[in-house]
Amino acid sequence: MSLIPKTRLEAFSDGVIAIIITIMVLELRVPQGTELAALRPLLPVFFSYLLSFVFLGIYWNNHHHLLHAARSINGGIMWANLHLLFWLSLVPFVTGWIGENHGASWPTALYGIVLLMAAIAYTILQNRILAGQGRDSRLARALENGWKEKLSLASYFTAIGVAFLSQGISDAIYVFVACLWLIPDRRIEKLVQTEAA
Repeated sequence: MSLIPKTRLEAFSDGVIAIIITIMVLELRVPQGTELAALRPLLPVFFSYLLSFVFLGIYWNNHHHLLHAARSINGGIMWANLHLLFWLSLVPFVTGWIGENHGASWPTALYGIVLLMAAIAYTILQNRILAGQGRDSRLARALENGWKEKLSLASYFTAIGVAFLSQGISDAIYVFVACLWLIPDRRIEKLVQTEAA
């Protein structure tokens, strides 16, 4: 039996992600001019914000489904969840740095490092939940074909290295991973619907 209510962990995580998004949007500065041309220098900042917003939305959506499918929460899951939230909390910093230094290698690479670490942290959280339910559980069977997870990790590694050769290609890889996950993970959704029937 769970000692920690799932709803408490989910509400806490939702609140942290909402604060992260709020911090990011506060980094969008109002231009000094009144013409549309005054917005042009802000485009890299806006696009980095948009991409990060999509990534946070993806994590929020998949995190919700994963916790909904979890039967119980324990201390290990709580720490794994905090580990994920730590890396997500760095997204506003790297978003601002890459937006303000469009075309620079290190901001682009660090953006990828934070995304990679968040993906690893999510995998750890998922594995902690699976450990509590058993490797032969329905959730484990639903998640056994994790090709998107593997492709995402490989893409982040590639983008980090490529950042020192071509920042544009790195950005394209980040957009590719976001597009890959834009549609929520239906494996868990199907599992939850099956159990509810």
